[in-house]
Amino acid sequence: MPPFSAVFDPPATEPLLAADSAEAVASEARAGLTSTPKRLASWLFYDKAGSHLFEQITTLPEYYLTRAERSIFTAHADEIVQAAAGRPRQTLTLIELGAGTATKTGILLSAAVQLQGTVVYQPVDVSVTALERARRNILSNLPGVAVRCQVADYTREPLPENRLPNTRTLALYIGSSIGNFTPAEARGVLRNLRAQLLPDDQLLLGTDLVKDVPTLLAAYNDAAGVTAEFNRNVLERLNRELGADFNSEAFLHKAIWNAEESRIEMHLESTCAQRVHLPASGAGRALTLRFAPGETIHTENSYKFTRSSVESLLGDAGFRASRTWNDSGNLFSVTLATAV
Repeated sequence: MPPFSAVFDPPATEPLLAADSAEAVASEARAGLTSTPKRLASWLFYDKAGSHLFEQITTLPEYYLTRAERSIFTAHADEIVQAAAGRPRQTLTLIELGAGTATKTGILLSAAVQLQGTVVYQPVDVSVTALERARRNILSNLPGVAVRCQVADYTREPLPENRLPNTRTLALYIGSSIGNFTPAEARGVLRNLRAQLLPDDQLLLGTDLVKDVPTLLAAYNDAAGVTAEFNRNVLERLNRELGADFNSEAFLHKAIWNAEESRIEMHLESTCAQRVHLPASGAGRALTLRFAPGETIHTENSYKFTRSSVESLLGDAGFRASRTWNDSGNLFSVTLATAV
């Protein structure tokens, strides 16, 4: 298990250690780029540069997801937190999977502080940069929150083990991050979470809803080209960290709607015949990767849901959906579910 900061209110200068080591990056890159078709795991997006680009994406006019979910929290945070605490009211500890910079989470934390005076918040993410920003933001703006950070891949590693006595856990999995997994993988992620929770613990799950195709495509192919830069940055990361020699400009960003699978797919398409060299590392020998014109690297899926598909997913993973809140445009939903 990677290092875990178990100190209450750690100083902003305290270092965090990366879970996504060069060896993990090299292993993932080798496995994905030698598969057929070629692929790269979406967690590779989130180095320092990628995390910064994603923050830009969340402010773009085409990218409705962040605004829609934030509007739900703004309108219903008190209601969500009170429902999670239950009756009789229990003290909540909040754990967030894939926390990022926690910009929306502050709305829920503020509601929790108002309800119970203080709250322990445990953000989990693979990005050191994002967690450091989240910690500074929360500690600066919400003095009633104690922050404990964990740098980890929550899909493969356990959650914080320092559960406080006589508390109920509210696990936050927001931002539609669950949509980056295939249905089978999503069930596995939620089952792994359920195995670490107690009965009556709570999960707040954010999901992007099925909608018209032009709106979906625009969200992943913005006019300013930020998403394209974000997508190509994964190749630049392999250059920086592994010594690969990708020419990222020789790859086109592509976003397509796969109606059969109910998902947006992001790809990088080779514009020409080219070779890319990946030096030897502890993960294996040197590789020469060949790309044909039009050949793609599949970098991300983003599944879209209906209310029934959300409830089915939760039920398969050991949760019972209890409440759902939508934004005013019915673009996005958040669902509160109980561990059963």
